[in-house]
Amino acid sequence: MLLFLIITFSIIVFDQITKVLITNTLSLGESIIAIPKLFNFTYVENRGAAFGLLQGARVFFIVITVVILFLVILYFIKKKPQSALEKTALAFIAGGAIGNFIDRVYLGYVRDFIETAFMNFPVFNVADCFVCIGAALYIIFVLCEEKINGKN
Repeated sequence: MLLFLIITFSIIVFDQITKVLITNTLSLGESIIAIPKLFNFTYVENRGAAFGLLQGARVFFIVITVVILFLVILYFIKKKPQSALEKTALAFIAGGAIGNFIDRVYLGYVRDFIETAFMNFPVFNVADCFVCIGAALYIIFVLCEEKINGKN
């Protein structure tokens, strides 16, 4: 549980620091090139979910985040995961979810700022990255566990 808590807390701090840095550096809608032809920093306020879906559904996202975090904690209590990969995956998801949760509760929107320059993709943030990476790691964990245990 300690590994989970350390990773989760670190992600929350990292996410919030990056968001404060970007909002102190750029005005809403302003963009700067970070790495030419790779990505830019563009400050936007997202009042929806991933990719700007469900704009204005703040209460819905707050409730969903609380439910997901409750389920992750319940999972830790009931299953007592031993795998570092599983703990890390769940910590990535929880840390990212809490990072965006903080924005939604205190600001009413999520601060996004990472924009891909090489393809048309919605602007996102550090918390979003960790949720996606955590989900991918968890899928890898489940697939590896099934293979080890002889399940298809």
